[in-house]
Amino acid sequence: MPELLIEILSEEIPARMQARAADDLKRLVTAGLKDAGLEFSSADAYVTPRRLALVVDGVPEKQPDVSEEKRGPTVNAPEQAVNGFKGSLPDGAVIEERETPKGTFFFATIDKKGAATADVLTGIVEKAMNDLPWPKSMRWGNRPERWVRPMHSIICLFDGAAISVTNGDVASASTTVCHRFLAPDAITVSDFADYKQKLLDAKVMLDPADRSAKIEAGAKALAETAGVQLKDDPGLLAEVTGLVEWPVVLMGTIEDQFMELPDEVLITSMRSHQKYFACLNADGTLANKFIVVANTETADGGAQIVAGNERVLRARLSDAKFFWDQDRAQTLESRVDVLADRVFHAKLGNLLEKVDRVEKVAVEISQYIDGADPALVARAARLAKADLSTGMVGEFPDLQGLMGQYYAVNDGEDAAVAGAIKEHYSPVGPSDACPTAPVSICVALADKIDSLVGFFAIDEKPTGSKDPFALRRSALGVIRLVLENGLRLSLGQIFDVSLSSYHGNRDTDLEHQVTLADEGSIAREEVFRMQIAHDVDPLLPFFADRLKVHLKERGTSHDLIDAVISQGSEDDLVRLIKRVDALQEFLATEDGKNLLAGYRRAANILRIEEKKDDRVYDGEINIDDAQELEERALIDVIKDVGPQIVEAVENEKFVDAMKLMSKFREPVDNYFERVTVNDSDRGLRDYRLKTLAYVRRAMDQFADFSKIEG
Repeated sequence: MPELLIEILSEEIPARMQARAADDLKRLVTAGLKDAGLEFSSADAYVTPRRLALVVDGVPEKQPDVSEEKRGPTVNAPEQAVNGFKGSLPDGAVIEERETPKGTFFFATIDKKGAATADVLTGIVEKAMNDLPWPKSMRWGNRPERWVRPMHSIICLFDGAAISVTNGDVASASTTVCHRFLAPDAITVSDFADYKQKLLDAKVMLDPADRSAKIEAGAKALAETAGVQLKDDPGLLAEVTGLVEWPVVLMGTIEDQFMELPDEVLITSMRSHQKYFACLNADGTLANKFIVVANTETADGGAQIVAGNERVLRARLSDAKFFWDQDRAQTLESRVDVLADRVFHAKLGNLLEKVDRVEKVAVEISQYIDGADPALVARAARLAKADLSTGMVGEFPDLQGLMGQYYAVNDGEDAAVAGAIKEHYSPVGPSDACPTAPVSICVALADKIDSLVGFFAIDEKPTGSKDPFALRRSALGVIRLVLENGLRLSLGQIFDVSLSSYHGNRDTDLEHQVTLADEGSIAREEVFRMQIAHDVDPLLPFFADRLKVHLKERGTSHDLIDAVISQGSEDDLVRLIKRVDALQEFLATEDGKNLLAGYRRAANILRIEEKKDDRVYDGEINIDDAQELEERALIDVIKDVGPQIVEAVENEKFVDAMKLMSKFREPVDNYFERVTVNDSDRGLRDYRLKTLAYVRRAMDQFADFSKIEG
């Protein structure tokens, strides 16, 4: 069957947009084909820095014939309605009368011949081009249409024949150009195989996978020849693949004078600015070699390209070396006060104020963590943000924290302090390592909690898909720090300490704030906005939602977390998880399933009767008032086991608590089988409803079972 070939040639497409654009072109064109009734066997999209290409195989030559049925008015409808229906039908429509359960109606059968595929492709392709959702696009010249970069040409071939497609002043043809420098002449193509081979002959590798494989293989071969190893960097490989149409892999050398710089500085400078691959020695240290990928071949084998890139890198690293030398001439401690000139947030003060708050909270947290020296914690918190005012971090913001560690070591700070400075931003994502050193944990927790409490206090909570201050990520970081390190602390208490530190900052510095307000530096109303009365109660429910996300991969159901959290103010995450695990294990047993069913039955009866009677059936019950053996047995077991459950929960013996609760199962089953709750005797009915409330209350000592689904 025929194939459809599309190519859109433009100026260079940003590498980060290429893969998505190829997928979008494929999605939009194939959706258009399906909507037109044109099924196909396969579709593949390709992208290079200059071109988007799509080949769709197995497209039929014409649309299928379709038969459409249309119901009209009843046969006894007014003549005007009948004539209107008949007049709306195309020539050739067959009209008949048909009996239906609602009466006799006119029905028209309309046979539509399918159009030639070539006749409908123009609209499909043009619509796909216009609908392609670029993250950023542009206009050029006088044309109103937008594209990612100025468009040069379009190929649209179906079964070898050109299809007319236009986008602004660019019209389709069967020709394209190849490599910008090595083979700039135009080529004429007839189908995809011809198109791909002619591009390859003219120094363009159409498939990104082929380019990526060539870059990786060439880089590894050069590294092996030089006695070094290529540093694995999939992200950079994907980016460089999107920068070249004909990759030529070359190796350069880093001058010895720059090898004293930290490895991270060298790698960041090469990777971020120049897109070079780093190489490693056998012992894992950074080698003095780098890999550069050119987009052209030269007569000298790339010697001038390598020399030029070494020259550019020399200039980059000279700046880095200057910052490295200058930054070390000044201690981190001397940079702390400068943070007062940096705004953390207009409503939350400057960075020095944040440092003061984080120090206070970190010291508070240290009492819950074995091995956390409060003096070292305070020192680390005090210096954690100081590297933000260094030249190196100003040039390479991604190195914040890491450079603070290097400078702290240079200043002779304790190793635990230096490590905490480096790690206090961690973890920044699900794949990021979580700090385990006691001092690092304290500062990392305090930094994240300070941001969460502050932004919640000024009502800057995440909403929907918007989270401009990355508070969800901060909450997940807190959860990971607590759970992965098994920390036993009350988040609610830490939140209170953090909130009070905001209040303290504002009160102690109020005179200064008012002065700034009078000078116009900040709005006067901002001075009084931050008060301890602000509501941060939503923080714990927010953490509960984040915890559900974190535990989803473990197979923990969200309703179990709700059941435990709803039971009370459980803000010790380690304890909470133990309770959830015990509950999950219990509900997987036959006793657990049946007891949950009994709880629901009791809760439903109570809900209905309490609503009807406008009262709550609660309070103590006297076992001597029991009329049936089954209700006496149920009350007996609750009175006996209930206190034991409370004691087990208090001692964190949650599995034991669940085993004790399983003793409820048989008495509850027997009770519902043989006892009539809604007895005609009003007094007996009230007593039995109180008994059900007793069951509910006894089970809710562990978790709110009404929250459990399924």
